[in-house]
Amino acid sequence: MNGTDQLTKETVRAPGRWIALAVLVLAVLLVAVDATVLGLATPFLSEDLKPSGTELLWIGDVYSFIIAGLLISMGSLGDRIGRKKLLLTGAVAFGAVSVLNAYATSPEMMIVARALLGVAGATLMPSTLALIRNLFHDPKERSIAVGIWGAAASAGAAVGPVVGGFLLEHFWWGSVFLINLPVMAVLVVVGIKLLPESRNPNPGPWDLLSVALSLVGMVAIVYAIKEMAVHGIGTLSAAAAVVGIGALYWFVRRQLTLESPLLNVRLFHNRGFSGAVLADLLTILGLSGLVFFLSQFLQLVQGRSPLEAGLIELPAAVGAVMAGLLAGYLARRASVRSAVSGGLTAVGLALASCTLLTAETGPLSMGLALFLGGLGAGLAFTVTADVILSSVPKEQAGAASAVSETAYELGAALGIALLGSIVTGVYRGFTVPEGVPSGVADAARDSLGGAAQAVETLPDEQSAALLASAQNAFADGFHVAGAVGSVVLLITAVAAWFLLKGQRLEDGVEHP
Repeated sequence: MNGTDQLTKETVRAPGRWIALAVLVLAVLLVAVDATVLGLATPFLSEDLKPSGTELLWIGDVYSFIIAGLLISMGSLGDRIGRKKLLLTGAVAFGAVSVLNAYATSPEMMIVARALLGVAGATLMPSTLALIRNLFHDPKERSIAVGIWGAAASAGAAVGPVVGGFLLEHFWWGSVFLINLPVMAVLVVVGIKLLPESRNPNPGPWDLLSVALSLVGMVAIVYAIKEMAVHGIGTLSAAAAVVGIGALYWFVRRQLTLESPLLNVRLFHNRGFSGAVLADLLTILGLSGLVFFLSQFLQLVQGRSPLEAGLIELPAAVGAVMAGLLAGYLARRASVRSAVSGGLTAVGLALASCTLLTAETGPLSMGLALFLGGLGAGLAFTVTADVILSSVPKEQAGAASAVSETAYELGAALGIALLGSIVTGVYRGFTVPEGVPSGVADAARDSLGGAAQAVETLPDEQSAALLASAQNAFADGFHVAGAVGSVVLLITAVAAWFLLKGQRLEDGVEHP
């Protein structure tokens, strides 16, 4: 064996890389769990903080909005200052802000705390995938590593309700945030010892104007979509859309002129790269929207406990893990486009099954549908993440990772915002029984959780009629959202088949 071969082998087989991967997976799992763990806590939080319907939606999705808006900037920052340094700093901040979330005393404070948690979360996600790119130089090993990472990211959305369900059975709703503290402590202690530092050797300056433009553009666009879905086109939503489109247009134009852009937008000229990003976004949109609103359906319509609801959703996590681990193998044996299109179709069919759910639907049929959805999400998300990551030089791994992560978080935010807006829009139109005071009726129309509290002030017969009407309306909204989501995912499956034509995962050893 000559010197070059020995160097290549040592570089490819970096010692401790799998233990380091375990630490990175811990971080991504926690961020993904935090995106959905709130779904089960929503009824308890509603009772304590008494948010309006709009405030409740903001509590649910501002975390993902902020992460989506900052990921590109944080991925680029990690390339510049060091991904390990950014990851560990973010972990400390994530733990500290989790305490603020746990002890929030008003809806406004909760929204701010969730937004700050999003800022901290944005420092964690791109660093994890970029460090994997630098830990694993053998493309086949990297596919396995990305598969494990993708399984954690996809499964986190489904594990959240189980973790939340267990905690809510025994503690108050703030405990779903305090669980972050010991996990982040392990991440920091182990990460300091095992994670290698990596950065772009020639990063150039970090452009603060681009940071501001990406954040303003993302948040404004998502806000506009959410408002239009609930209230139709109004002055505020139209203004937000104009501001968002303008900011993102300026951002793209600026990236094309900078020597060291935050995001290399020319990557989107590659049909396979663009197809992978689109599939990423819509896969998670479908899965996160399904899990978030199914949690409320199981508790508030079917009357299940938080732990029961979480366990019913567990098959989604099992499916995501299985698919994530096998995704690289399947994509090489069949093709990238077969794996991604098949995954998107599976998520679309799982969403379609939501149209059949009733208050009497048993856990077995729901578990099968969720397993199918998790299987599809794990397969599509892992393969597309691998495509995105392997399409750039490792010096730009942070920026490329941020594109994948932005698609993930934006998908999570849009899943809750768009599908949630459909659910809310249908729900608010339910018929209030005669004789119910207007104040109680207004509280009931705000949210199903609000209806469950409002009926406590009414006589038994009137209370039962109002709650039944509200539950039926929520179920109708859930059915419509499932149908819309299903159509979007199935159309995307067809688009991915054409966009990813000829796309392949790397084989063999990549020489540094």
